[in-house]
This record gives sequence, C-alpha cells and structure tokens, in this order.
Amino acid sequence: MSIRVLLAEDEKLVRSGFRLLLDVEDDIEVVGEAADGAQAVELARLTCPDVVLMDIRMPKVDGIEATRRIAAVPGLQRVRILILTTYDTDAYVFEGLQAGASGFLLKDAGPAELLHGIRVVAAGDALLAPRITRRLISQFTARRTASERLGVLTEREREVVALVGQGLRNDEIGAALFLSPETARTHVSRAMGKLGARDRAQLVVIAYQTGLVTP
Repeated sequence: MSIRVLLAEDEKLVRSGFRLLLDVEDDIEVVGEAADGAQAVELARLTCPDVVLMDIRMPKVDGIEATRRIAAVPGLQRVRILILTTYDTDAYVFEGLQAGASGFLLKDAGPAELLHGIRVVAAGDALLAPRITRRLISQFTARRTASERLGVLTEREREVVALVGQGLRNDEIGAALFLSPETARTHVSRAMGKLGARDRAQLVVIAYQTGLVTP
C-alpha cells in the first residue's frame, strides 16, 4: 500500500517541488496540499494521511500549533508528522516533538534523505537530523525531570525505553535483550501507553528528560 502524504507548505514553488519529487515514487501518494496550518488541520481530518510533511513558518496557524491540533484530533492518532524547516533552533525542535511530531528534518536535506524520512516515520519510527539530535540531547539533559514518572514501568519496559532512547529499532532491541522483535514491539507499545507517549519520538523525549538515557 502507498504511504499517503499531506503537504503543508505556504510557498507554492516549494510545495510543487515536493510534489514532483514524491509523485514519481511508487510507494508514496500525495493526498493533499495545504498553504497554511489551519488548512493542514482541516485536510488532515478529511484525508487521514499516513504522514504530514509540515513546514513551521506558515500564516494563520504555524506548523507547531498545527501539529498539536492534528495530534489531538480523535481518529488521527496514527498520523505521523515530519517537520521540515530552515529554522533549526532548539525551541522549534523541542516544541515540535512535544506537540507530537515524529521527525524533524532541515530543508537542506537531499531528496533521498527526505524520502527516507517519510518512510521512516510512516513505519512508526522517530527521525531526527544528526546535528539536531546532538543539540536535543543537551536540551533534554538541561530540562531533565524527576524519574518518578518511570514508576509505572516494569524493569523490562525501562530497559526497552532506554534502548528506544538510544535510537534502536525493535529488531535491535530484541537482539540486545534476547527477545523476539514482536515481543520488543509489545514492550514498546505498553511503555508508550503507560507514559502517554504518542509515538517513539516522544519516548525518546521521555528517556532523556527523566535521565533514563544520558549523553
């Protein structure tokens, strides 16, 4: 099945370029184009895409607020949002992930990196550009909160969340803990439910915030 993508970008030429790039891919289908954040939220409701490619700086409603609104819509819990922007400040990254984004790439990423990013977040994994990840680790360390939040997890679930925080996939987590990939996936899902995490990207946030993972 094709990955259904909604484009949210206020610059028409940029949006058209994204569409041209995606339209030639056999496994990707563009289901809509939004010129501002409010339109992105409405089109997400109507089309229920797998991935929203979301710009940050847009009129009416910015990409961060649009991400927050889409994440809160009943029935859109499985929609993954990949934020793509020229603005890579710490505040944008942190707020975007907290709002519910699954990934964050800069607009200077090449076509192959963008296509890879869409496929990664569509599969349910988190995606961050390497230089963003380095600064994000520092940000999370500075904002780390008490580990009481982890009290709802079993010891095995803590181990799994720590490995998610290190960027491991389910098969890699299984190999590290001598579990099947399916069992690892189950532990990840349970931990997400207990911690109120929308997806793996938010598990990464929690892992650093609580000190479960340290740089």
